[in-house]
Amino acid sequence: MTVTQLSVYIENKPGKLAEVISRLSAAEINIRALSLADTSDFGLVRLIVSDAEKAKKLLGEMTLVSTNNVLAVEMADRSGALSDVLAAMDNQDVNVEYMYAFAGKQPLNAYVVMQVNDIAKAEEILQKNNIGTLCDADLLESLN
Repeated sequence: MTVTQLSVYIENKPGKLAEVISRLSAAEINIRALSLADTSDFGLVRLIVSDAEKAKKLLGEMTLVSTNNVLAVEMADRSGALSDVLAAMDNQDVNVEYMYAFAGKQPLNAYVVMQVNDIAKAEEILQKNNIGTLCDADLLESLN
């Protein structure tokens, strides 16, 4: 299972990130997770939101927006939980290209969003190790 992630390209100038966030807020789109990376010319905002289609249409009016599927892994909110997830994929020819993490609504839950070179293989490995992945509906339900 995967979740839909938005990748939003913004100018690396004051106020551009605020404009993106403000538009989502005005449309009552809840941000579930966010990652920001920058270069000298532009920023790349990665978002998991409550309504990816609506957000893509809205933000697409102002900038380049794309969607892709990423893994969202639920784990215990404890020291070593992420290490356990990564250890399961170690030496399995699965490369983590990027990731970001966030805490869940429940105090014992944490989540990591990751892009890997082979999602199907990563899902299979995680499932064999009793590590669950989430779809959009699961992720949104677990955070409400």
